[in-house]
Amino acid sequence: MTYCVGLRLDRGLVFMSDTRTNAGVDNFSTCRKMFSWSVPGERAITVMTAGNLATTQAMISLLDERTKIVEDRDPSILHQPSMFQVARLVGRTLKEVIAEASPNGQSSADQFSASVIVGGQIKGSPPTIFLVYPQGNFIEISEDTSFLQIGEAKYGKPILVRAYQPELSFEEAVTLLLVSFDSTVQSNLSCGLPFDLQIYENDSFDAERKTRIEESDPIYREITGNWSNALKDALHGLPKYRF
Repeated sequence: MTYCVGLRLDRGLVFMSDTRTNAGVDNFSTCRKMFSWSVPGERAITVMTAGNLATTQAMISLLDERTKIVEDRDPSILHQPSMFQVARLVGRTLKEVIAEASPNGQSSADQFSASVIVGGQIKGSPPTIFLVYPQGNFIEISEDTSFLQIGEAKYGKPILVRAYQPELSFEEAVTLLLVSFDSTVQSNLSCGLPFDLQIYENDSFDAERKTRIEESDPIYREITGNWSNALKDALHGLPKYRF
């Protein structure tokens, strides 16, 4: 399993993904789930994946391979005129990979299922984020839903719902996401560190502002420790229910 979040702020976009994959409780490994492409001054695109690892790796390989074809008609994400068309291309590619891997019908397709978050900005349009489903269809982030999650979303969602505000700084948003991811890691063994983080500032067309947060990261350890203590203090400060 995995956990990925794409968050939209007034200042730009924030992407975070875990890196754990597993094939049973005794077979864990680390695998990157965040990928990016950019054309300086023109576009920056980030993709995060969750689901069957063979499916997601094949999809990323196809997308990457097609960016290296120079023909005008090739289906490259670097040639799409809008982020909407990028999401359509990612959806078609994902659906294509799943169909090729599951010749025995729907029950087989479920075994190769995957979902994708794709976000970024193309010059002339505002930055945005889409959630792409295994069937190839997708939804776009909105004023009512300003973050999108894939994978093991339920443990980390409550803190995002309660604390997210579009005017957050990048630093505040990363702290919020680290709390959300820590809640997921503490609750589900199939999600784990390190976390990949990317920050995209509006109109920068730069997909290279990224880092990897390790378990030994002192800021991460301080955030998780302080959050745990703050929850205990908040619980003690609440009125006691009387029977």
